[in-house]
Amino acid sequence: ILASGQAQAPGVERYLIVGELSLDGALKRVRGALCMVSSPASRNLDAVILPEGNAREACVCTDRPVYGAKSLLEVVGILTGDRQPERTEAPDPEEETEEAGGEDFSEVRGQQHARRAVEVAAAGSHNILMVGPPGSGKTMIARRIPGVLPSITREEAIETTKVFSVAGKLRSDGLIARRPFRAPHHTISRPALIGGGLIPRPGDVSLANHGVLFLDEFTEFKRTSLEALRQPLEDRKVTIARSRATVVFPSNFMLVAAMNPCPCGNLTDPARECRCSPRDIERYRQKISQPILDRIDIHVEVPPTKYADLAGSVGGEASGVMRERVRRARERQTDRFRNFSGVFANSQMTLRQIEIHCRVDRWGHDLLKAATLRLGLSGRSYSKVLKIARTIADLEGLEGIEPRHIAEAIQYRASG
Repeated sequence: ILASGQAQAPGVERYLIVGELSLDGALKRVRGALCMVSSPASRNLDAVILPEGNAREACVCTDRPVYGAKSLLEVVGILTGDRQPERTEAPDPEEETEEAGGEDFSEVRGQQHARRAVEVAAAGSHNILMVGPPGSGKTMIARRIPGVLPSITREEAIETTKVFSVAGKLRSDGLIARRPFRAPHHTISRPALIGGGLIPRPGDVSLANHGVLFLDEFTEFKRTSLEALRQPLEDRKVTIARSRATVVFPSNFMLVAAMNPCPCGNLTDPARECRCSPRDIERYRQKISQPILDRIDIHVEVPPTKYADLAGSVGGEASGVMRERVRRARERQTDRFRNFSGVFANSQMTLRQIEIHCRVDRWGHDLLKAATLRLGLSGRSYSKVLKIARTIADLEGLEGIEPRHIAEAIQYRASG
């Protein structure tokens, strides 16, 4: 319109204009508007014009004026000065509530060992695998883990909101105020889990960024999909290469997996008989490769809940109480790794950082030596024991790692 001389709009080069134009001249919402507005290429521009459906979304990451338009005619009116648009206001941030989702650990009866393992995992951002018979409460526990994680920071919220924006899954106009929880079904395809497509889009590992990725029925996922988790778990990002471009999506999530101990699920249930042969059990467990198991820090058994716990009137400790201990432990880690870029929790420590922050005394070395010889711990498992022990010490507010911390950490690796 401007090039053909139908309208004059001096200074149009100072605007960022993004939108999808329909045949009737209306503007349609686009994916990834948040990323476009915050991109380095657009930082020196004076104002932003977007479809009305994207305007409030874009306000969360820019101080520049943002104008929403319903049609191409309105855009031209803004540029020529014939229309005085109202500046879009940023939405108020949602309040983080203690009842996030209405699910609280106070509703979990018994399972003290599993609850403790979850608290350690949350405190150090460790991946965790729960093994137990059907009905033991694995899914119930997993869905309450986001409630014990520290509140999401603004930087984390912006990064996560950008991922949802690119995926076209933003359900509100503001920042995502709670840590995401993704629980894909085991029939999910590899591109849907990891990301991909002709036009690369983020998968569930990226949609769970700064939150929890829960994989129930872990052994039922396709082996190719599970093996593709190696890079996200190790690098905390997903790289998707195409002929025209290479796209990198963040995938800094906490993996929570759950599986049965055997094909029928009754192996560890004293009230039910397991009819699986040793060969069946071995074949079932081999569905998960050792490299994947090595990348899961904590392995915990979830036994059937006892009748006394189910019938009791007293529930477990509330999520808020657990979250406060986790928050204090995370604060210690934030101070510890303040000068290390990209490291915010014990689970991310490098070998050099382990040498500095996970020193143990002679008794601790004896425990580690005995466990390595008896359990055949790999080098990665050995490092994870030290990381977990460091987290347990942080939960107690101690600077040094004591033998009891190592002993507890070893039991979380005994089945891994």
